[in-house]
Amino acid sequence: MPVRTVREQGVGEAEDALRSRAPGYADTVFFDELRAREYHRLDATGSVYLDYTGGGLYAESQLREHLALLQSRVFGNPHSTNPTSGAMTELVEATRRSVLRYFRADPDEYVAIFTPNCSGALRVVGESYPFSATRPYALTWDNHNSVNGVREFARAKGAPVRYLPFATPELRIDIEQVRDGLRNVPPGLFAFPAQSNFSGVQHPLELVAEAKDLGWDVLLDCAAFVPTNRLDLSVIKPDLVPLSFYKIFGYPTGVGALIVRREVLARLRRPWFAGGTISIVSVQGEGWHYLEDGVAAFEDGTVNYLSLPAVDLGLRHIESIGIERIHDRVMLLTGWLLEAMTGATHSNGAPLFHVHGPTDTLARGATIAFLLLDDQGRSFDYQLLETDAGAAGISLRTGCFCNPGSGEHANCLAGDMMGPFFGRPEPVTFRQMYEKAREFGKDSSALRISLGIATNFADVWRFMQWAGTFRDRGADELH
Repeated sequence: MPVRTVREQGVGEAEDALRSRAPGYADTVFFDELRAREYHRLDATGSVYLDYTGGGLYAESQLREHLALLQSRVFGNPHSTNPTSGAMTELVEATRRSVLRYFRADPDEYVAIFTPNCSGALRVVGESYPFSATRPYALTWDNHNSVNGVREFARAKGAPVRYLPFATPELRIDIEQVRDGLRNVPPGLFAFPAQSNFSGVQHPLELVAEAKDLGWDVLLDCAAFVPTNRLDLSVIKPDLVPLSFYKIFGYPTGVGALIVRREVLARLRRPWFAGGTISIVSVQGEGWHYLEDGVAAFEDGTVNYLSLPAVDLGLRHIESIGIERIHDRVMLLTGWLLEAMTGATHSNGAPLFHVHGPTDTLARGATIAFLLLDDQGRSFDYQLLETDAGAAGISLRTGCFCNPGSGEHANCLAGDMMGPFFGRPEPVTFRQMYEKAREFGKDSSALRISLGIATNFADVWRFMQWAGTFRDRGADELH
């Protein structure tokens, strides 16, 4: 739908136009009812929440059910066999089984290790994986910093680190270069995201099987993928899957998981031990300790046991709706939004948006990174835009979204420009980098909106109305 129509139509008329063009949209009215029942705080506060890649939203029933459980039972630390400890252990293990069941992971093939979050899961991988001079770490440019950070563990063990590049302006990886890169070195650990947290690009999952056939262990970062897509581990079989549950259903925070194939788990070695990870230890002799078998050796200290039952409740909430239904809903809204954004212009015909990545819904998710441009093609300052959006009740995100590879490629920031910011004794802030990039006529930042379970048409319409207030305004005016 051209932005001229979006500007001129009210929200009801614009939604009717979408309904007439996309018959499947009428089948998603269930989500409007769900929002009124479970997420009505959004409308009560006038909030337009467009940061689902940053964190999901919880349903009110999740809170009620979790509180009712805590109010009706007595639970203790699971590291014992007393009655309250045993009751908690049963719920922890039931949640572990629920996680594997939700992702269709055969418990004979996979285990679920509970961690504080996705980053905590990746730390377990980094410190435990047997990197060496002949067992390298290969990863795509498009990766979250928690995946990038694993390289420091690899380098500390003398392992080569190799980045595999993009191919297209749509921020898709170069499949042939990835294949060549994996063929031409001894196999080790290969990491890539199922969906980019920067651009929403969904990378081909067949790379999992191809890399494994070449002898690589595969780490598939699914943190941005699983909130609106089905991850079926009976079909796609990566070796290591880190994720955060709050990204999927909002509550609880502070709980993540590393789903790992048992075969690979047997090759991981912890460089230290903590409470709960050992079967026996002595202070009267260096090296006198034995790690627990299986997942217990990787869950440091006491797990977040009172929150873990809420993970099971959150997964049940998503299952009651259907992840495929969630996917269909958000992609219909994403398609409308992309069409509106790419059709938006200033009076002189110059585009109002520059979208980083795909401008259609083919092989992408409901995350959109972009620049807002003036009529001379200059981008508006990201901090001022975030402040202005906040004043309009719109929650979006700015920066590089902890994904420097995608940000550098999208904004054409070459290595010779980035190099001077590193190797200094004093730290450099992101804002300093942004200001320096502006001197070269470039950006180091972007804006990001992302849709999720409670997004409705009014949210994306209000976003476009807000963006339209910058039509025919100059970037210097906001500076």
